[in-house]
Amino acid sequence: MKKFLSFSRPVPRWVILILDLVITGFSFTLSYFVVKQFQFSEILRGHFFVYTILYCFISLPVFYCMRIHTGMLRFSNVYDMMRISLAVLITGVLYPIAVVFLVNREYHINSLNISGVLLINFFFSCTLHMMLRSMVRGFYYYVKQNAIVLKENVLIFGSDTEAMLVKQAIESSITNKFVIAGFVENDINKANVSIQQKKVYHIRELPLLKTKKKIDKLILMNEQLDSKDKKVVIEKCLQFGIKVLTVPPSDQWIYGKLSLKQIQELRIEDLLQREPIIINNEQISGELTGKRILITGAAGSIGSEIVRQVLSFKPEMVVLCDQAESPLHEIQLEMEEKFPESDIKIFIGNIRDRNRLQIPFREYRPNFVFHAAAYKHVPMMEKHPSEAILTNVMGTKIVADLSVLYNVHKFVMISTDKAVNPTNVMGTSKRIAEMYVQSLSSVADNLVDQTIMGLINGDAKNATIGKTKFITTRFGNVLGSNGSVIPRFRQQIQQGGPVTVTHPEITRYFMTIPEAVQLVLEAAIMGKGAEIFVFDMGKPVKIVDLALKMIRLAGLTPDEDVKIVYSGLRPGEKLYEELLNEKEKTLPTHHEKIKIAKIIPCSHKVVRDIEELINMSRLEDNYGIVKKMKELVPEFKSKNSQYEKLDLQLNKAYTAAAD
Repeated sequence: MKKFLSFSRPVPRWVILILDLVITGFSFTLSYFVVKQFQFSEILRGHFFVYTILYCFISLPVFYCMRIHTGMLRFSNVYDMMRISLAVLITGVLYPIAVVFLVNREYHINSLNISGVLLINFFFSCTLHMMLRSMVRGFYYYVKQNAIVLKENVLIFGSDTEAMLVKQAIESSITNKFVIAGFVENDINKANVSIQQKKVYHIRELPLLKTKKKIDKLILMNEQLDSKDKKVVIEKCLQFGIKVLTVPPSDQWIYGKLSLKQIQELRIEDLLQREPIIINNEQISGELTGKRILITGAAGSIGSEIVRQVLSFKPEMVVLCDQAESPLHEIQLEMEEKFPESDIKIFIGNIRDRNRLQIPFREYRPNFVFHAAAYKHVPMMEKHPSEAILTNVMGTKIVADLSVLYNVHKFVMISTDKAVNPTNVMGTSKRIAEMYVQSLSSVADNLVDQTIMGLINGDAKNATIGKTKFITTRFGNVLGSNGSVIPRFRQQIQQGGPVTVTHPEITRYFMTIPEAVQLVLEAAIMGKGAEIFVFDMGKPVKIVDLALKMIRLAGLTPDEDVKIVYSGLRPGEKLYEELLNEKEKTLPTHHEKIKIAKIIPCSHKVVRDIEELINMSRLEDNYGIVKKMKELVPEFKSKNSQYEKLDLQLNKAYTAAAD
């Protein structure tokens, strides 16, 4: 049976044409008999065979020309039924003409009530043709469903046209292993009706359906995941252990048909999405179209998304800079496929190598620089503070200096909420990088570093002081980024657990990668220089709640199927992230999700102190490095770290100095 169902060749068209012709002859015969009231002696005397053969002879070319026989019977739809009705109607119009010119004149007979026969035949013929197709379709789906050993009973959310399309697409798939048990609605007025032989249930019936019909999964369109109604349904499904599957909008189906591969499990990233961000595409396009753009860290999570979005605005050239060879190669192939007409340059280099990094600035003369390259893992940088300084601080300094030297119009730095009241080396290194970038927005501080920049190639005289606008964007965690908590939880769940959470009260802000980059581009365009833009990250999310939802999304029960284990705060980690320093306040912008942090003024000594910190980092004196960082950023208080004793020493020193 499976072999029959998977047989890709349809029934030959001539077979379908013969079947249609048989039905046509039978329906005309039946209509003839009805009109003649089944008086067989009169029927035979009335030249029954002449009338019937003539009708079949006319219907054959009509059905053939209208290609009624070319459709696969098991996929027949309303459109096919309408074409059949039209073919029968056309045959009925042509038949009386043929009777007048052929039968009446040649055979000199006129014993038939033509109009009565054709009227009855229209209903008989249409009904029988439709019954054939409906029976084949029903038999096919019945056998197909019962031929599958492992079946999953699923519900479809909604009862609109989109839901019908999903049902039809699933049922028409040869490899389908789903059995549609019905539809689910949260509107009581739409419940308890049947659509295409499937009942519409109310959301309240989910627990009963779970046990009575053994519902395993619920399918919904992922384009409306931000709908409040659907969020209620998702929460109910998670509560009762029903897995949620999503399908893309119908306009994204492959060749107009839904592929079972497009039916995906609902991800936590989808569940945490907020209302879509509205950005000023026209203004961004006006700034970026026809410009040369350099992106550092272009192979990373944020950097690669900046590449994708920037290329959509048709810049003159985009330079992708990263030291990770394989990821950079992958993003190159992806972009060359999606944007074949764009000028994409690949540059492998380390932002810590000033001479190497000068090459793309000198050769391509970028108008915009998006600086996303950085070390970001808190525990790793806590153990390697010299690397944090050399990459996050010195690397940023090199890129910023070259931006001034080569008259870049705007330099946009990607920072983090961990730079606010930092408790770890990584966050502090980003805060110091912010401070250096802020200092370059001041003419006085630009002058401080002219000597250093002049050492590059003696061309410092070509730089226009204060021409480059320095903009910093600061936001929290992004969903699904490399090394983030979500991929880690997903892997642990797939392995059967346990899922490790550092602390039951730990919270984090989350934002999707595309959403974050949209705001980065918007901030880059509105920035006038020296601003730190803070993004609206929404409400903080408890990490343990995140873990619980991910377990339930996998169709598992927390603490039964997968346990949650608390491992303790990692070095440098704090319970709550902040987006603003206590001394910083925000100013609104024209975009409701973007605010400007009032900058804490940096002293003229900052640049020299940063240069001293970089020199110390080359000596690998971890305690000396961290102590200098604490002097540069007084609000840096280590947490759960070996460097906490430095805070005690500094406090004693400050107390002694005060006395």
